[in-house]
Amino acid sequence: MRSLCLYFQVHQPYRLRTYRFFNIGQDHYYYDDYQNRHIIRRVAEKCYLPANRMMLQLINEFGKAFKVSYSISGTALDQFAQYVPEVIESFRKLAATGCVEFISETEYHSLASLGQEQEFVRQVESQRKRIEDLFGQNPQTFRNSELIYSDSIGETVANLGFHTMLTEGAKHILGWKSPNYIYCNNLNPKLRVLLRNFRLSDDISFRFSEQKWSEWPLTAEKFVGWLNAMDPHEEVVNLFMDYETIGEHQGKETGIFDFFYHLPTVLFSKSNFTFATPEELYQRLQPMGALSVPYAISWADEERDLTAWKGNELQNEAFSKLYSLSDSIARCKDLAILRDWGYLQSSNHFYYMSTKWFSAGEVHKHFNPYGSPYDAFINYMNAISDFMIRVETHLTSLNTANAEVTGKPDRKTGKKSSAVKVKPIKKAAKSSVKAEKVVAPEKVKKEAKPKAAAKIKKEAKPKAAAKIKKETKPKAIVKVKKEAKPKVAVKEKNETKLSVVKVKTPRKPQASGKTKEAAKSGSDAKKA
Repeated sequence: MRSLCLYFQVHQPYRLRTYRFFNIGQDHYYYDDYQNRHIIRRVAEKCYLPANRMMLQLINEFGKAFKVSYSISGTALDQFAQYVPEVIESFRKLAATGCVEFISETEYHSLASLGQEQEFVRQVESQRKRIEDLFGQNPQTFRNSELIYSDSIGETVANLGFHTMLTEGAKHILGWKSPNYIYCNNLNPKLRVLLRNFRLSDDISFRFSEQKWSEWPLTAEKFVGWLNAMDPHEEVVNLFMDYETIGEHQGKETGIFDFFYHLPTVLFSKSNFTFATPEELYQRLQPMGALSVPYAISWADEERDLTAWKGNELQNEAFSKLYSLSDSIARCKDLAILRDWGYLQSSNHFYYMSTKWFSAGEVHKHFNPYGSPYDAFINYMNAISDFMIRVETHLTSLNTANAEVTGKPDRKTGKKSSAVKVKPIKKAAKSSVKAEKVVAPEKVKKEAKPKAAAKIKKEAKPKAAAKIKKETKPKAIVKVKKEAKPKVAVKEKNETKLSVVKVKTPRKPQASGKTKEAAKSGSDAKKA
């Protein structure tokens, strides 16, 4: 038995206001609430709610034989909760059937995997937990934003504990190989890789209602006929598309609901295909070999590369400016700033700046609120400029608050000293370290006080004491004792000794008193 896998992406970005007419640094609300509410409610009524009802009806009709998988971004979940909570409830009903697998992705449908690994990992783990909390499933399959994949990205995903990842079956990667097998990552073979069959997926997503298309109208019978015409050795066909294909991109009047509703009946009755989820494929199939993808691929346009999001100077400048804030954001505590940091990362903001619309980029026109890529760039960069001011102001306030408890306590007062030094964002951490080093009350005490004391003791006190004892004290004592005795011989000797004492000890304060007394007694003795 061969498998047909249905994967649907559910993503809605927060659309930005026209920000060019507002004061940067003062107006911090970036979102067009009217457009966001209007679009999400419209798509919910035309797609999410009726499509979920149809899927639930198919599960009730075919039981475990019908399977479907969803990848829902965090920004879509936020807007569902804010504007149409009944959509989340309808997905919960599908999850309760056991026939639906929820696939993990980046929380904000971002491009963080392209060089911002720490932020990428944080978003993946956050989104994984959110899916578990909402739908009771711990996702083991991962789908990156826009199906972006490379060997190194796949290795990172494998290290996060996922066993399967989805990506595009790009021709320049496959060569002669078929996308209708399961492969493994080139760096970590434990990660299985499922490839999107872009021809069959795009037939439904983009060409379904195109009356000039040679295969129009596309019916369930015709589609199953194409599946039967494939090589019988091929094991799996992965159909991956936006969920908005059902009812929004392809309106109800095109027959898109009828196509999906009748597909299981025709598939079971006229082919040897069954429906499967990525988890079932992982358990049942073995990889045909490793898939080498040294440079990142995506599902966009004919090139299947990154040029829809990073293909011109506008996009590269915006991408660089946004992610230059990564280190600063890591120190932020403001929840509003962290929320906006996530919403500003959505890949949609970058492909609104794409200049490929006039060739193969028709997909980028849908939901695009701007008249040109230059308008999109100017609007986005104005929002980023204001956002940078907010981040810098917030970090400055944090540095000021933290400075009150930095430094070492004074030994006498017991109080902690502080030195506040405000610096730009990138040098904030460095400035706080310098502040601690600049505070040096103790240093002065340790260096100045001991040295001064040592100098006094060594130079003045010991020398003076030694000089007095050797030169003055013994001679003065002898002189006083000899004064009372009447012997002439002794008197003559004392006179000689006193004259020596006078010459050698003129400056000493303690000896000076004794010297005068000795001189006086000497003169008295002479008179006698």
